[in-house]
Amino acid sequence: MKIPLTAAGTLLAVAAFGCTPHLPDSSASPTGPQGTTSHAGGSALSALKELPVKGRAPRSGYDRTGKFGAAWSDATIAPGSRNSCDTRNDVLIRDLRDVRFRGGSRCTVASGTLPDPYTGQSVTFIRGPRTSLAVQVDHVVALSDAWQTGAQALTQQQREALANDPLELVAASGPANNQKSDANAASWLPVNKAFRCSYVARQIAVKAKYRLWITTAERTSMARVLNICPGQQLPHDNSQGVALNTPK
Repeated sequence: MKIPLTAAGTLLAVAAFGCTPHLPDSSASPTGPQGTTSHAGGSALSALKELPVKGRAPRSGYDRTGKFGAAWSDATIAPGSRNSCDTRNDVLIRDLRDVRFRGGSRCTVASGTLPDPYTGQSVTFIRGPRTSLAVQVDHVVALSDAWQTGAQALTQQQREALANDPLELVAASGPANNQKSDANAASWLPVNKAFRCSYVARQIAVKAKYRLWITTAERTSMARVLNICPGQQLPHDNSQGVALNTPK
């Protein structure tokens, strides 16, 4: 990802769990369009302070397609949608380097190289039935986690926007994405410690935008990461590494 990273050596201090995380006071944020909340910058720690803390709701009723729409739809109200390119390719175009397109397409990515934010390694993407899954597009806030932390109260239109919002999506190593599965920050963080501040800030931005809550354990984990990088800014729709750059 192109979000500024905090030095990996500094983040080694995250492993020290002896202190109580500190969350600064912050003011309320304005309400954005379509019933979501808009955070215009500000620190991730301040935004974390604003998130409601509750237990997870039951997973009953969760259905990926039924509740969040067909995968990678280009027909939602998410930023960058309706650009004649499906969401998966939009994200690959944004996050890969040395992108090559298939045939005369300006959308279908044939190959490229991913500077994987989750592992810190370089991953080659080659489109094909046996190779495409080397690079996957991760929902930073897993959709099943979103379902259990407030998305049940969203409209169908809002849930489909959440599932295709560039703020919520990151191209990542397939094995790392599979390892994460539907975990939240309390039970999974990227092995690449240099990306943890950006990763947690992005989760907070998504939860704030779509009015989702966090669990007590999740809040504690997020605060411990961000206390190492208190200046970490909250990403927004137009941030570098979030906004799409799909050719027109």
